[in-house]
Amino acid sequence: MDFNGFDRPGAPAGDGTRSVKVMIAGGFGTGKTTMVRSVSDIKPLTTEETLTEASAGDDRLIGVADKTETTVSLDFGKIHLNDELVLYLFGTPGQERFWFLWNGLFKGALGAVVLVDTRRLASSFRAIEEMERQEVPFVIALNVFPDSPEHPVDEIRDALDISPDIPVVACDARDRHSSRDVLVALIRHLKDRSAVVALEPR
Repeated sequence: MDFNGFDRPGAPAGDGTRSVKVMIAGGFGTGKTTMVRSVSDIKPLTTEETLTEASAGDDRLIGVADKTETTVSLDFGKIHLNDELVLYLFGTPGQERFWFLWNGLFKGALGAVVLVDTRRLASSFRAIEEMERQEVPFVIALNVFPDSPEHPVDEIRDALDISPDIPVVACDARDRHSSRDVLVALIRHLKDRSAVVALEPR
């Protein structure tokens, strides 16, 4: 499948709508594939493979011991937010051994969602660092699991070392409406950033 046509942010989608490439990133087991599946208007393309004993030394299953599959390349889906805007969603692999794929996946991305499991905050540090390194605007989505501890947003910001202007929203990646709300928050963030940039002196 050729994804090169999505490397131009805001490119026409062919029917009068605008297309935007959005990354769904985060650590291993934070819910990236689940979010793409729950919110996509089409049957998503996934590249999940079964975890085996052979990967035990590479895949850190602390906190996600029940996980049986893992993304080895990317997840892909799309959603029409309205009649004028379609988002193409690219989910990244979470394990360190597949991070070399990130550079190609991020090409042309207009923004990103970083999924965070508050039980394992450190698992998303690498994704946040990558957003900052590649200068991709992002929002933080706290994927709420049944046993997730509750923390004030300010504590989450401090722990993740993110700036006050980055939105932090709670979500349930299994729920279409909740996941859609995260994407809407990202689009609003991108629009706010565009307004700020427009006001900056040249």
